[in-house]
This record gives sequence, structure tokens and C-alpha cells, in this order.
Amino acid sequence: MAAIGKIRSWGPVLATVIGLALFAFIAEEMFRSCEATNNERRQQVGEVLGKKISVQEFQALVDEYQEVIKMTQGRDNLSEEELNQVKDQVWQQFVNNTILEAEAKKVGLTVTDQEMQNVLKAGTNPMLMQTPFLNQQTGRFDVSQLTKFLDDYKKIKSQGNAQMMEQYERIYSYWKFMEKNLRQQLLAGKYQSLLAQSLLSNPVSAKMAFDDQNTESDILLAALPYSTIKDSEVEVSDADIKAKYNEQKEMYKQYVESRDIKYVDFQVVASKADRDALMKTMQEAQQQLSAGIAPAEAVRKAQSQVPYTGIFATRNAFPADIAAKIDSMAVGQVTAPFETVYDNTYNVVKLVNKALLPDSVEYRQIQVGGETAEAAHKTADSIYTALQGGADFEALAKKYGQTGAKQWFTSAMYERAQTIDADTKSYIEALNNLEAGQTKNLEFSQGNIVLQVTARKAMVNKYDVAVVKHTIDFSKSTYSDAYNKFSQYVSENNNIEGLEKNAQKFGFRVLERQDLYNSEHTVAGIRSTRDAMKWIFDAKTGNVSPLYECGNNDHLLVVALTAIHPVGYRELDGNIKEQLKQEVIRDKKFDKAAEKLAGVKDIAAAKAKGAVVDSVRQITFSAPVFVQSAGSSEPALSGAVAAVKQGQFSPAAVKGNGAAYLFQVLSKKQREGAKFDEKQQAQQLRQMAMQAAGRFMNELYLKADVVDNRYLFF
Repeated sequence: MAAIGKIRSWGPVLATVIGLALFAFIAEEMFRSCEATNNERRQQVGEVLGKKISVQEFQALVDEYQEVIKMTQGRDNLSEEELNQVKDQVWQQFVNNTILEAEAKKVGLTVTDQEMQNVLKAGTNPMLMQTPFLNQQTGRFDVSQLTKFLDDYKKIKSQGNAQMMEQYERIYSYWKFMEKNLRQQLLAGKYQSLLAQSLLSNPVSAKMAFDDQNTESDILLAALPYSTIKDSEVEVSDADIKAKYNEQKEMYKQYVESRDIKYVDFQVVASKADRDALMKTMQEAQQQLSAGIAPAEAVRKAQSQVPYTGIFATRNAFPADIAAKIDSMAVGQVTAPFETVYDNTYNVVKLVNKALLPDSVEYRQIQVGGETAEAAHKTADSIYTALQGGADFEALAKKYGQTGAKQWFTSAMYERAQTIDADTKSYIEALNNLEAGQTKNLEFSQGNIVLQVTARKAMVNKYDVAVVKHTIDFSKSTYSDAYNKFSQYVSENNNIEGLEKNAQKFGFRVLERQDLYNSEHTVAGIRSTRDAMKWIFDAKTGNVSPLYECGNNDHLLVVALTAIHPVGYRELDGNIKEQLKQEVIRDKKFDKAAEKLAGVKDIAAAKAKGAVVDSVRQITFSAPVFVQSAGSSEPALSGAVAAVKQGQFSPAAVKGNGAAYLFQVLSKKQREGAKFDEKQQAQQLRQMAMQAAGRFMNELYLKADVVDNRYLFF
């Protein structure tokens, strides 16, 4: 009993301990749950209509698109700018397809497998022309070729042939990409067709539209330009601006957050000492080339960015600044070092040789091998001798398991090569120099090629040129000095006021950028600024960033966040306030002008009030009038003229963009040769309605709760 009593006496304490333990357990689970949610959010590239896409999913779509581009364009890599375009395209497709699929689902629209088969059998969809399954005779998509490929793909996959599978896998992936996009295109077409069927016209609206477009009016116009009224004569209050803002408030609705920044971007460039050191290298290269040292050796020693191959090439093979020089140079001439500003280089050029050679060569060949190189040489000699004696080339080729078919070789196929080995050089030189009908036995380390040129086309000047080209780069010490100076500037000025006040002292300039969106890939157009972009969209107003090294490792950047514009209506400040002020001034000037013109009943009276009078011809409701005296386009005037009958004077002053107007209609007539075609006009109205309806995707986008976090990852 005593023990029970003691336990009871500890009751409140035990309850508290147990309660705390339970709270700790629940809090831990809540923390884990929140942490898991945050981790998931950190891995999300974006969201559309509640559908999330992770980094891995988005990257897979980007990789897929990249492979398609590489395959169709024969590319190995994409530039940073091209890759950014791919990412934008992939994101836009994800957004559009997600929205469209959701809308199509609401109305029961789908694309069935049978519909896909029908499209493939018809073979007329333009997208199918971008596939490799084209009939070579008709040039059209051939579904039987696709079917055969898919069957072969399954067989090779089951056989496990790795070498063949790699090629088949690329084509299969490309086809799946095209198939997916074709299905999405068909679904979009169905949805747009559904919209089109809901847009109708009628004979009454068709006739009204025709009359508006084709009734021409000639008028006498009296204009009282706003420029004749001084700004000081109108008073604008904050209440006036606020009223104008409320009137136009929907124009200032923002659907995506943006931010304003001030920044200092300093690009490090070569110092005078850097330029002098490089110039010394260029002068040494000039001396060596002039002294007759082998061009390849001189170019190699100077570490030129343009390698020397010793092959004759057209002007297209060389950088534009080099190509511009060689036409006017004599063989053997060496230029003095010269600077090219647009690519920031020093250059020295020697024209080693020049010749008139074919741009295109038709040829055929027989490749000769053997157990040993000597055996191959011996066989090739006998083939060459037989051909010289009149033997049939194709018959000999077939004897050695080859077709001997003719093919074309062009300058573009070799002249941009960075390196060319000795065997390839001999091969190209033979093709360039053999006359049509000539045959040559080319001996290589691994065998022989018996080569015969059958035709030559487009004789052009080709050049053997040695080029020493060097970017005018800054040295490590120059960069270090610039970094230390910029670092000092950033560390001593950790607020916006300091950055602006002391920028000139350090030799920098503070720049401004308004409305930066997180969908952009760079800050101020500078490459490799993703870290700065992430900082901007995580910072608070007034914050100053750390120093960023960016660009091509040649830019130093610091950013200050000056304003955040969240989703919703923009605040009435800055540029918006100034813009609205100008509109209020225009409104008030119109009121003054209208007051001055009040009671005016004819053009003469308007002229007496100071109006500028002119005649304007061929005004239609569908085309805005440009008024020379006011220097502005005036859509409101076109509408007002359409409402006034011939011979009548305008009932009230018309508020234009650049003036207040009164006018008298001199004549109204149908445009010469215009004939009303009800069917054609109705179709035109329907097309105009479809163009307006074509903006449906933008309306759906605004309601899709799109979240774009790509800036965090890409």
C-alpha cells in the first residue's frame, strides 16, 4: 500500500514526463515529415495544375531532346545558348501538354491507337517527314519501313547484339520521341478544332465588317496638339494618378514574381604588359615565317589557335578576318601582326601557296589489302597496270569484293579539319590534283588505294595558308590585381548606398535591371551566373550579394536587390507612377483643348481657336489614321469618322493620342473595286475569331498555377 501511495504521489510528475516524451516523439515525426517535404520541394523543377516534375524527370526530357537534335543535325555537342533554348522548349512543352491534357480530359478528348495507325498509314502528316522511314522513290513516309524497323529492333534486342543494338536504339528512341509528339499534336488539333466549331459568323456581321473595311472617308481635320499646351499649365496630384491607376489596374497585374536589381559587372581585360608580351610572340612568329622556317613548325612554336594542315582550302575554311586578307596577298607574303577587334585576337598570316582547284571531285576507288603490306602493294600495282591498259574499273572492283561506284568529294568535307595525318593529306592532294580520267596508285602503311578521278566541277581559288592567331588574354597577375580591387570594393560597401557612392572612386559603374524573372538563364546577359540568380531570388530587399566570378572566367559581379514584385497587382511607384503621370497630363491637356474648342461648329472657327487644319483622305474604320501635325497614330479618330455622315461636322472633340480633333466629313464612298462576298467575308471573320481564340493557351496558363523553379537547377 505504501508503494502504491508513493506511485500515486509521483502521478503529476509521471504525467508531465510522459507528456513531454509524447510531444518529443510527435515533434520528431513532424520534423521528419517537414524535412521530407522540403527535400521533395528542393528536387522539384516546377509544377503545373498540381502536377510536379522532378529534376531527374526534367533532365531526362532535356537529354531526350538533345539526342534528337544531335541525330537530326549530325552534332556532337550543343553550345550553352543552344542548350538553354532546349531547356526552355522542354519546359514550354511540359507546361502546354499538361494544360492541354487536363482540358481535353474534361471534355472527353483522346487520341486512340487506331487514330494513330490511320495517321501513319496516310503518311501525310508533316512530322512524319522528319523520320528516317521515307520511301526513296516517292519521298513520302512509308509505314511498312517503320513496321520492318520495329520488328528488326525486337529481334536484335532479343539476340543481344550490342554493336548493332546501339545504332538501332538511337533510331528507336528518336521514333518514340516523334510518336509522343505526334500524339500530342493530334490532341492539340482536336481541341483547337472543337474551339473552331464554336466560333460562328452571320450575314449581318459580315456585311457590317465589309462596310467598315471598305468605306473610305475624306475629311477636313482640325487638330489642337497637346504639345501646344505647356506641362506647367496642368496640375497633377497623387489622387489623379491613383484614379488613373485604378482605371487601368488590370494592366498592372503580375502573374509571375520579378525582381529589380542594381549590379556592378567588371570584365577583366588584358593589361598593356599582357598585350606587349603577346605582341612579342607574334613578331617572333612573323620573323620565322618570313625567314622561311617550315610553316608547320612556326605555327606550332607560336601555339596558334588555328592549326596548320598544309592542305589547299577555300576561303570558307578560314576565320573571316583571315579570309579577308588572303585574296590580296602575294604567294610567300607575310603580314605584320594585326589586331581583330571582334574576336579579340592578334594575327599573323603567310600565304604559302595558291592554286586553281576543283571544289567538287567525282571519283571511284579500289581498296587493296593483303596478308602483308608488300603483298598489298604488289596487288595494287597489277590493278593499276590493268587499268592503264584499258581494263573495266567496275569489273576489277567486283573482283576484289567492291562496287567501284562513283562518289563526290567536296572541299567542305575536309577543309575545317583541325588535324590531318600524312596518309589523309596524300589522299586529299591526289583528289585535288588528278585530272578527269587519271588514275593513281596511293601507297599507305596499311595497304593501297587505287584512285580514279572521273569528273571535276567548280574550279575555285584554294589557298595553303599558315595562320598564327592568339586571343589577347589577361595574365594571372592582371586577373589577381583586378580581383583584389573588386574584392576591396565589395567588402567596403555592403549596402546599396555604398556601392553607388563609391563606384566611381574604384573605377566601376552601377547598372540597373528591372523586372528580372527566374525563368531567365543569366544575370545581365553574363554567362555562368546561376549562383547569382539563385541568390537574387532568395535575398531580401536591400541585400548585397557576395562577389561572383562568372562569364568565361573573366567577369567579376556583385548584385544588390532593390525591389521584389510579387504575384498580384504592381505597386504604384517608380516607372509605373511616372507612366501614369504622363497619361494624366495628356488627359488634362485634352480637357483644356476640348474646353478651348467647345462650341465650335465648323473648321474655320476651329482654325480661329489655334487648330492646325489639314485634309486627310481614304480613312477606313479598319486602319488607324496617322496625323502629321500631331505626330501620332489615331485609332480613335478612325472610329469617330466612321460614325459621322457625309457633310456633317463632328459633334464633339475627339480625344487622340497626340491632339484633340474636330473634323468635317467631305465624302464617303466604297473603295473602288470592292465587292461584297458574304461567304468570303464570313470566313474572314471566323479566321479573325480563331486568331483571338488562339490565345486560349495563355488564358489557361494564367489559371494553371504554374511554378517554375528551373533557376535553382539549370
